[in-house]
Amino acid sequence: MIRYLALLALLAAPLAHADNSLHHDLPLPYLEQAPRDTRNQPLVIFLHGYGSNEADLFGLREGLPAGYTYLSARAPQTLEEDSFQWFQRKGQGPYDGVTEELASSAELIGEFIRAAQAKYHTQADKVVLVGFSQGAVMAYEVGLRQPQSVRGIAALSGKILPLLAGQVQSSPALQRLGIFIGHGTLDQRLPYSDAEAANRLLRRLALAPQFHAYPGMGHSISQVEIDDLKRWLQGLEP
Repeated sequence: MIRYLALLALLAAPLAHADNSLHHDLPLPYLEQAPRDTRNQPLVIFLHGYGSNEADLFGLREGLPAGYTYLSARAPQTLEEDSFQWFQRKGQGPYDGVTEELASSAELIGEFIRAAQAKYHTQADKVVLVGFSQGAVMAYEVGLRQPQSVRGIAALSGKILPLLAGQVQSSPALQRLGIFIGHGTLDQRLPYSDAEAANRLLRRLALAPQFHAYPGMGHSISQVEIDDLKRWLQGLEP
């Protein structure tokens, strides 16, 4: 009886296929996990951090809602084998990026989003960017500059860079953007104060980011944060 019930549960679950091979049919190389029917389903796109690659965040999908389409994109600039970045750091002061490279990567991500929507037969209001560190910077760059292209952005251990902070303006499209901010209080790479500054800026724009501080956590992602992210994603659904 137990084996029969387990089989029934398996058959009733949304079928998803996790493909560990790298795909090249969209503007950025990516990994994919997709349900059998992707039409009108949420599409989550992971953006990895500096020096990492598309495999880094792909495992997060195991703790996130079932039945979604998950893609994990590779940044365009190669540092060394299996190591990539979205942009170069500018200067030696507070963390910032080379403006032209930020714009170039944001454009590529925008193209990737549009092509993925077409491939998986879903809409912009189903797309969520989940970025860590430099990937979180890019999630802000794309989501705040092109809010019509996504439903939400999750910035894990990230920062809104100075140029974007000075340029972002309130708009009807921006007001509907869901935002998740998660940051460890002991982060030594991008300090916790960066998350607080992002939260203040977004609230001045009349947005309502869901802000999560993780006491004692450094520049990483905890299981508690994954659980919070899962609940936030589920809350975005109509």
